[in-house]
Amino acid sequence: MVGRAGGRAQGAVSQVVWLPEALEDIQRLHAFLADKNPAAARNAVLCIQAAGRQLEAFPEIGRTMRDGSQRREVFAAFGAGAYVLRYRPDAQGRVVVIRVWHTREWREG
Repeated sequence: MVGRAGGRAQGAVSQVVWLPEALEDIQRLHAFLADKNPAAARNAVLCIQAAGRQLEAFPEIGRTMRDGSQRREVFAAFGAGAYVLRYRPDAQGRVVVIRVWHTREWREG
């Protein structure tokens, strides 16, 4: 493997770790859709999981936050909006998914 800037070798796969809050977000998002459309609820979870798998191969794909932190956001198109996965690298080089939400959700702050 040939190395590249940033210390990751090309073709290397990062482990994705989901914080409990992110997993709770996914459960909440699924529950919101499940009563109305079970197939859409299942597809929403599959969409979020696919975005997580994409982060394994391309951990720097998301846009960086403007607050100077190492946090990033990646968008996974779904329905009339997208799911947002906010994540950061950890000291072991893993991708840590912090939170997940849909762009059409109302969020404080």
